[in-house]
Amino acid sequence: MFATADSISSESVEARVSLLIETVDEPGALHDMLRYFWKHEINLTHIESRPVQDGSFDFYVDCAASPSDPSMGALLDDLRGRCRKLLVLDEKLVPWFPRHIAELDAIANSTLDAGTDLEADHPGFSDVEYRRRRAVIDEAARNFRNGDPLPSIEYSAAEQETWGEVYRRLRKLHEEFACAAYRSVMDELEAEGLYSSDRIPQIADVNHFLQRRTGFRLRPVAGLLGSRDFLAGLAFRVFFCTQYIRHSSRPLYTPEPDVCHELIGHAPMFADAAFAEFSQEIGLASLGATDAEIERLARCYWHAVEFGLVRERGSLKAYGAGLLSSFGELEYACVEPDSPDAGAGPFPRLCDWEPELAAEQGYPITEYQPLYFVARSLQDARETMQEFCRGLPRPFYARYQSATQSIWVDRALHVSSSI
Repeated sequence: MFATADSISSESVEARVSLLIETVDEPGALHDMLRYFWKHEINLTHIESRPVQDGSFDFYVDCAASPSDPSMGALLDDLRGRCRKLLVLDEKLVPWFPRHIAELDAIANSTLDAGTDLEADHPGFSDVEYRRRRAVIDEAARNFRNGDPLPSIEYSAAEQETWGEVYRRLRKLHEEFACAAYRSVMDELEAEGLYSSDRIPQIADVNHFLQRRTGFRLRPVAGLLGSRDFLAGLAFRVFFCTQYIRHSSRPLYTPEPDVCHELIGHAPMFADAAFAEFSQEIGLASLGATDAEIERLARCYWHAVEFGLVRERGSLKAYGAGLLSSFGELEYACVEPDSPDAGAGPFPRLCDWEPELAAEQGYPITEYQPLYFVARSLQDARETMQEFCRGLPRPFYARYQSATQSIWVDRALHVSSSI
């Protein structure tokens, strides 16, 4: 979790200086600037260019140097005399966050619960066999490391039966209340033989499907993660996914995310390009954010990725996993008061999707939501979320580089190492 500057025990500091150079847009402009780096023997590690207005050109440059290096100071003096504008991007002190997908190993087991230590009101609390199965699945998730084959779980006949009952009941509701993108992906999953009521899918098989579509992947986890850790995974297009299933005594209820919620609710939507970009945008915005900003982003995630609605052809449809995997709440959220199918109520409040409002809206976790946010389309949800994230007071700009599965940032960082 985040540590304040006063409580940081140690820090890692990059030997890096990041510069934004504005120069005249003319042939040879870049060469004229680069010769000063050669003159002062400053190594470049990254360079980008982009045109701006008024006949100017911007160059973004990373240097392998320290701001206190005399050669760096001499370089800056030369550049200031030759360019229109020079900005040294300042170093920032931020909470630690993963910079490569392999570093998700450092946070994957930081669950908020103990996996097998069930609460007394959990349906499986007194079931010794259920707790034993949870321990086996828990261990498989905790032993997983990036690059390993995804663990395959041999589900029992009773577990397959629970999945089948959940699956059949939900698929009937999806035809009426799920968004078009979700229905389309589910049809593909069923056509490819990956999803059916007969067996619980293995996450390795679902992974292959998602990576072909959007590059998203599932990673096993033993239980709930904190918001900061969970959102960090989304920055890499990684969704932390449980593999245990709810207790058979109450197949239509679960007090925690289980494999039904993950694979029926979440996974299909990650095959949609707009939704995948939306989710990753939240993850990227969370990197290095303050605790307060993490809370705001977590609320946006809850009101959209978990309980989001979209209006299609005048009707409310669900795209949030919490709705798509819930029997009662799916219909509760999608049936409007003036609908012929509406009963006496009560009915929830509906609000146009605005991340600024969602970020300030609290939510209950043990009862139906009193308020749902409705997007005009999944593309609209993505674009408005991107705009919201651009306006956050972020200490740096972060970008995911899929070729290296790493996070690039636009300046040197002081990173707390207390994780």
